[in-house]
Amino acid sequence: MLPVFINLLRRLYFMRASRESAAYHSLPKEGIFMDQSRAPIMEALENFKDMRIVPFDVPGHKRGRGSPELTKFLGQQCMTVDVNSMKPLDNLCHPTSVIREAEELAADAFGAAHAFLMVGGTTSSVQAMILSVVKRGDEIILPRNVHRSVINALVLTGAIPVYVNPQMNDRLGISLGMSVADVKAAIEKHPSAKAVLVNNPTYYGICSNIREIVRLAHAAGMKVLADEAHGTHFYFGENMPVSAMAAGADLASVSMHKSGGSLTQSSFLLCGPSMNAEHVRQIINLTQTTSGSYLLMVSLDISRKNLALHGKEIFRKVVDLTTYAREEINALGDYYAYGSELINGDTVYDFDTTKLAVNTLDVGLAGIEVYDILRDFYDIQTEFGDLGNLLAYVSVGDRERDLERLVAALADIRRRYKRDKATLMRQEYISPQVVAAPQEAFYAEKEGVPLAECVGRICAEFVMCYPPGIPILAPGERITRDILDYIRYAKEKNCMLLGTEDPNVDSLQVIRGIISPAAN
Repeated sequence: MLPVFINLLRRLYFMRASRESAAYHSLPKEGIFMDQSRAPIMEALENFKDMRIVPFDVPGHKRGRGSPELTKFLGQQCMTVDVNSMKPLDNLCHPTSVIREAEELAADAFGAAHAFLMVGGTTSSVQAMILSVVKRGDEIILPRNVHRSVINALVLTGAIPVYVNPQMNDRLGISLGMSVADVKAAIEKHPSAKAVLVNNPTYYGICSNIREIVRLAHAAGMKVLADEAHGTHFYFGENMPVSAMAAGADLASVSMHKSGGSLTQSSFLLCGPSMNAEHVRQIINLTQTTSGSYLLMVSLDISRKNLALHGKEIFRKVVDLTTYAREEINALGDYYAYGSELINGDTVYDFDTTKLAVNTLDVGLAGIEVYDILRDFYDIQTEFGDLGNLLAYVSVGDRERDLERLVAALADIRRRYKRDKATLMRQEYISPQVVAAPQEAFYAEKEGVPLAECVGRICAEFVMCYPPGIPILAPGERITRDILDYIRYAKEKNCMLLGTEDPNVDSLQVIRGIISPAAN
């Protein structure tokens, strides 16, 4: 009888806690202390496990019993909390208790008016952000070196991109941030645009002057959206570039799973005070699953708690590690691990010193070649290699000895593989010629054409190296000889090319019948 009695007490406690949490959220929040040591989703799941409920709902593995191999691989602890939405655990689509409380704790931690837990990755977050402010025919000002998810959102909405083409660092072959003067010119030329989107930072750690961009955009009645996939630590570390919310942005997409320590595919969408959060939630619910993963949500909850309580200490350590590695790599010769010396007050307004980006061209190797060698021969997996650069992602779980191993491997690669750099391509970005809106081109009548015959045609699909996932070509852009040379070179260097119907990228989908010889 005693176990039954104890279980009954637990059940009553859990039900009361859920009701009290719901009642709490009916009260005004101003002046209420937000206890960042709480993790309400984790607490709810722990209480749920104690209830010993017999599952006649989904998922079908029934707390792991129906899939012993998967349970052995992932662990019983994981499988018992892979559960479906129910009243005690709240519902991601319309939260009123524990998920709502987790959202409010996240908003407080990030300095936002509201925060949404996103289980479709930052791709989903970026798309919801854009769908919240633009519709078919609306203009949006943005840099062209955006992630594919941004242009995907333009395909979905029918919005018209107004590209601010970034300047290049010729030595590194990387695109920089948006010049304030270029943004101002774009706003003046397109006064009816609805929003300006900013990368904060880029994959390479480059930050634009987001405060000034916010000021200019708001003065023109435009919203500011920030892709902060690589900027979680801006909210918690010391001496970091300014975060989007602190700069006054209206919406920001934050990849908590990158530098924040949550599970892959978990993210936050942050709202500033100008946004109607419940309208944004409706937009999110257009595309996000109705079966939100509690594994992803609890990882967001716990990681937010960890960063809110210990973020300064964590990212102080990360900066120390990257600073050490940067100095050691630069001492090797030929490699260039760049940092805050790139800051010029405009196109590189600030630099994210947690980024360990290394230019490899003087070693005579493309970044993707070093990336492959590190994985295949040294058992080191870096974030990505492009044509000229390698990015090693350093975050909450890294150790000094891991960085020492990376430095030693780079030294050995230089010794064993160094060759003449004369044949290497430097440029990582080619400014596109936009002919048609992404949605128009994507849904146009199209045909497959061999690469050699594509010059002058209008692309109807994406071509990109992944990572970083920045399109070489997007729907609606003219295919030029320079772009084709770039694609061929990327193939030769064994870059992972994605986005095309043809898995081998020997042909491209183009708009049927449109040819422009002016593309040479």
